[in-house]
Amino acid sequence: MKKSLALGLAVSLVMGLGVGCAPSKPAAPAAPAEKPAAEAPAAEAPAASEKIYIPVISKGFQHQFWQAVKLGAERAAADYGVEITFEGPESETQVDKQLDMLQAALAKNPQAIALAALDSKSATPYLEKAEAAGIPVVGFDSGVDSPIVKTTAATDNYAAAGLAADKMAELIGGKGKVGLIVHDQTSQTGVDRRDGFVNRLKEKYPEIEVVPVQYGEGDHAKSTEAAKAIMTANPDIKGMFGANEGSIAGIINAAKELNKVGKLTIIGFDSGKLLLDAIKADIVAGAITQDPVGIGYKAVEAAVKAYKGETNPEFIDTGFKWYDKTNMDTQEIKEVLYE
Repeated sequence: MKKSLALGLAVSLVMGLGVGCAPSKPAAPAAPAEKPAAEAPAAEAPAASEKIYIPVISKGFQHQFWQAVKLGAERAAADYGVEITFEGPESETQVDKQLDMLQAALAKNPQAIALAALDSKSATPYLEKAEAAGIPVVGFDSGVDSPIVKTTAATDNYAAAGLAADKMAELIGGKGKVGLIVHDQTSQTGVDRRDGFVNRLKEKYPEIEVVPVQYGEGDHAKSTEAAKAIMTANPDIKGMFGANEGSIAGIINAAKELNKVGKLTIIGFDSGKLLLDAIKADIVAGAITQDPVGIGYKAVEAAVKAYKGETNPEFIDTGFKWYDKTNMDTQEIKEVLYE
């Protein structure tokens, strides 16, 4: 009897232990085994959220022209879903500062770069670094004089300045002295606008004499002094051409200071409030306008395409137009002017 009782107690104890262990016994539940599969979408997240980053490095910030280019670049960035930064030195004479910006942009390993070079030769070592890293560089506005840069979105500045020369010749009767204030002789815009204007006059209008070209660095004060020097040395001068916003501002200022308003024909390039007001006041006969918003837009668009391996034309012509008091308020012209 005692043996049977002991055996029963033993069996009960073993069964009790078995029941007590049951809750902690889950054998290879499905959830832990499937956890890696559940995390798979997270592994794809970086590719899905990858952002195309394109630094846009302009020649400066001191003119409203660059703010209009910035607006166009930002519109393209929004349309194409890419991230951009837009920067440039305070003055278009600060080549070293622009090169620092280019170097800093390269350090961020962007997908592409858009550059309006102040000095193409100085930029060459950085362009070579970009090429070695597989970072395409797109030129805009003045572009970049380098075989590394395959595409440039810009005005045909040589042709645009040629049109300014034709207008000048027409307005002064095809003869007389003409002077130029140009922003620089290192950027492609400076070279092309100078040569486009001068060469057209030499080729088509032999009775027009072009006096030595002066450079004002795109600065209002320096351009004013340069224009005054030309007007003083050539009291019989009949026409003056300003090759950018700062250059024409200097000519306008000089004409006012030397009492030359109405006594010579003045033609400008670009726009800005000072120039627009001067045209309305009959101080300036007219000017060539680019499409700065279009330049910024096309530069970013081309950079995106270059990154994706799509084909861009070597030159993307963003267009130019002549405007004066008779057409500056038309919709076609108003949309490409800025103050």
